[in-house]
Amino acid sequence: MVSIGDSYRVLVSTTAIDPTHRLRSRWSGYRAGTVAYRRLLVGLGAAGIATFAQLYAPQGLLPVLARGLRIDASQAALSVSLATWGVALSVLPWSVWSDRIGRLRAMRIAIVAAAAGGVLVALSPNVETLLALRFVEGLALGGLPALAMTYLHDEVDARHTPVAAAAYISGTTVGGACGRLIAGPLAAVAGWRLALAGVAAVCLAAAVVFLRLMPPARAYAPVRPSLRLLAGNVRACVSDPLLVALYLQPMLIMGGFVAVYNYLGFRLEGPEFGLPTVVASLIFAAYGAGTVSSRLVGRWIPRFGRPAVLLAGTAAMIVGAVLTLGPSLVLVVAGLLVLTAGTFVAHATASAWVGHRARVGRAQASALYNVALYTGSAVIGWLVGFVWVSRGWPATVAVVIALALLAVAVAGAGQRLARRRPAGRDGRSGITVGTRP
Repeated sequence: MVSIGDSYRVLVSTTAIDPTHRLRSRWSGYRAGTVAYRRLLVGLGAAGIATFAQLYAPQGLLPVLARGLRIDASQAALSVSLATWGVALSVLPWSVWSDRIGRLRAMRIAIVAAAAGGVLVALSPNVETLLALRFVEGLALGGLPALAMTYLHDEVDARHTPVAAAAYISGTTVGGACGRLIAGPLAAVAGWRLALAGVAAVCLAAAVVFLRLMPPARAYAPVRPSLRLLAGNVRACVSDPLLVALYLQPMLIMGGFVAVYNYLGFRLEGPEFGLPTVVASLIFAAYGAGTVSSRLVGRWIPRFGRPAVLLAGTAAMIVGAVLTLGPSLVLVVAGLLVLTAGTFVAHATASAWVGHRARVGRAQASALYNVALYTGSAVIGWLVGFVWVSRGWPATVAVVIALALLAVAVAGAGQRLARRRPAGRDGRSGITVGTRP
């Protein structure tokens, strides 16, 4: 896991590993201030809304779903977890297919399929069908987060990718908040079907914006991937200890984050606070903190460095989790704001760091990051429900804090191992593979 063997160093030195190299040498990418760059940012922002509004919309109505279907909190959370499992399973196949048909074309197919899936979910006749369709919807949605960061690093001038990546992440937070804030209040007055239909309508509109605004892909030439090439790319990604550490960041951090949002609504509607569903669902407005903080990451990384920004985001998440233990609604909301801001600082930093670090198989590197993210969101977000049901909110927060502390330890270990690892040469650029900080 820690080093790349001599025979593999020969493999990664070939330009076939990165088919974008030839085009990149002639064109540096879309630059900030141009019309195409602005269209790209708006289009990817719309993709973030379309993806995450659909993916997490049921989270805003979990208490309503649980009461209506007479199931407990962890069972209701399957409506979120099955979709995120679908995303986790599909991001790597999407990345492989995009090597053949192109990033932008693959994203267009994914967003159309996901929008259609959102409509079908709203028409589900029963809970079994709903859960099955949510899984299929997740398979379609996986094409967008799997390819967005890779597309950015392919198509945007390297000097502007941190800002562009942060803008995309902020779009995902808007989508996450939008889906929850639409679904929760609508479910309280009109039921979960109309709530999900309302979200599907918003996502259809966002998909149209994406399809109309995205500029053409100029830096990438589609290729026919081979299994050997794919295996080599994946091996390069998992042989880098820093990349592995970065993959574990979203698994641990976002897993805890999703768990907080899955089950806090049950606490707020329970006997401790007794809030009505419409009011409790407004907690998802706290996603606005993530929108702001993720945009700032593009400024903070050049000033403070990636390790410091990642650590600061994770520390803020821990502080926010502790604050949600407070007995007053003001403290809970304040904690949620801090936790959300910190989580998306850490997520935006780690995601951009993967794109910067990966010297071969960038599409697969980004896909593996998303596999980890959505696996953590699905599995941890669901399993923590058993802690909430049996032990209550303090135990839930304790698990979230433990996950964040583990993420800090993993990040530190990955950086130390990366500094000590033997270096291989990248024949394309003469730069040592695995030493890119």
